[in-house]
Amino acid sequence: MTIMDAPVPTPAHEVHAALPVDAPDHERVLITRGPRSGLTIIVAVHSTALGQALGGARVWHYEHWTDALADALRLSQAMTLKNAAAGLARGGGKSVVCIPAGETLDEARRHDAMLDLGDAVESLGGAYMTAEDVGTSAELMSVVHERTEHVCGLPAEQGGVGEPADATAAGVHAGILATLDHVFGSRDVSGRHFVISGLGQVGGRLARTLAAGGARLTVTDVATAKRALADELGAEWVEPADAHRVEADVFVPCGLGGVLTPEVVEQLRVRAVVGAANNQLAERDVARMLRQRGIVWVPDFVVNAGGVVYLDLASAPGIGQDELDRRIAGIGDVVAAVLRDADTAGVTTLEAAERLAQTRLAAAR
Repeated sequence: MTIMDAPVPTPAHEVHAALPVDAPDHERVLITRGPRSGLTIIVAVHSTALGQALGGARVWHYEHWTDALADALRLSQAMTLKNAAAGLARGGGKSVVCIPAGETLDEARRHDAMLDLGDAVESLGGAYMTAEDVGTSAELMSVVHERTEHVCGLPAEQGGVGEPADATAAGVHAGILATLDHVFGSRDVSGRHFVISGLGQVGGRLARTLAAGGARLTVTDVATAKRALADELGAEWVEPADAHRVEADVFVPCGLGGVLTPEVVEQLRVRAVVGAANNQLAERDVARMLRQRGIVWVPDFVVNAGGVVYLDLASAPGIGQDELDRRIAGIGDVVAAVLRDADTAGVTTLEAAERLAQTRLAAAR
């Protein structure tokens, strides 16, 4: 692991991040203060065994800069598994721009942060390619592009492939259908009850698609303005803290990670959990708890890979829309294989998915 630049000094208060106890197995970790924005920027390159690391840039509020570091380490490691499980010739990486708690970025400072991010990415010499993620967009990636070529997901009018939310939602939908078939013996969503927690770019798209298929929906979001979508779709609204307690067929977490804590799992009243959120497990042992309760959990790094598949392939020569659609729909096949393998081997779905990814990584090495 290479640490470049000096970390931000630790203030004299409790560190909120649960940093890994063991040394990270990442190839490179860059921690720097953006000279324009003054913000802490972290770029974590977990692995380039399969190729250049690819993963989005997250701009988010953190209580402490070490929270942002812990997030970057976890997310980049998950990207290695995601890209490997999806069959991409890409390694795993992630970047995080830390907004201190209580601060708000105006347009000028956000622009400066993206320039600083571009410089950070460029300094890694092509080991990592960034893209949009939580708190960023195709338009912001065009600002990053002013400082580095190692960025994808640029606006279509600039020759890019745009934002990947449609592809991410399509991949999760394919995974939901595969899960329904595994659990209920039918891929039909009509009459099935889904609880969607988080109605952002991906969750909102999933809600529309499932509603169009005749599903019954209960939805929530921390932004109460999203209630308008619930009204539009005829969905029931529930407070975010109560979403996991709703009795339904499938729980669909589409917000931030860590939602599946031991306490939440004990209170779940569903047959399956399939969602777009990254790093859903608050701790590794939660996968075992889900299995013991008979709840089928689809590993997030498998089912939410549609976006990265799209970003990787959409700009590749000779890849048309039909091939893109086929590869994204193929996420359902990967989900089905992981669920079968977990049952056959008597292991958690997390272990089955990791085996798939590690097999591909070992072959590359």
